[in-house]
Amino acid sequence: MTASPIKLSTAEDYLFYENRADYRSEFFQGEKFRMIVNDVNHNCVKQNLSGIIGAILKDRKYFQSYSGNQRIHIFENTFYGYPDLLIVCGPNQYAEKDKNSIINPTVLIEVLSEGTGSYDRGDKFRFYRDIDSLREYVLVNSINVGVEIFRRTEDNHWLLAEYAYQLSDSITIQSIEATLQLSDLYEGTDNVKEGWGSPKE
Repeated sequence: MTASPIKLSTAEDYLFYENRADYRSEFFQGEKFRMIVNDVNHNCVKQNLSGIIGAILKDRKYFQSYSGNQRIHIFENTFYGYPDLLIVCGPNQYAEKDKNSIINPTVLIEVLSEGTGSYDRGDKFRFYRDIDSLREYVLVNSINVGVEIFRRTEDNHWLLAEYAYQLSDSITIQSIEATLQLSDLYEGTDNVKEGWGSPKE
């Protein structure tokens, strides 16, 4: 998000301009926030994730992954936004006011960078927790090697359930029964060191 939001009166206004814009913005409670341009390592990790998870889900009926420009909507808090990667386990469901916005992701994945780390771990995670279908939230650090997975418990709490900080480590996304090797996620990145580090706002 940008530091200076653009005031809009309604979600309808946002959708009207968003569907005609040549850049992507997110929307929350009457304000539109233009998304920042990501760096090379962020894009590399995101591309690796998309390819690996896409291959895993290729032959699974009703399992689908989307990256980049796929918008989601959270009716409970008005949020429209773009996760780095989302996974739907089951048929897609769409927002009533926008048939291009998915409302039932099972897994959301964000790749953290200097400009997005605090937002993805903070406000955006709070927005995401209002999604009834969401079971896992995965954070992948593009500055230093590190993956953290938060899972929803049966009593509707979120716990840091799994983490890994070395290229030799692996992590498992339980919702799709997929184990990912960190060395594969970071293949092709430049000067990414082992150890989580702290992506800055």
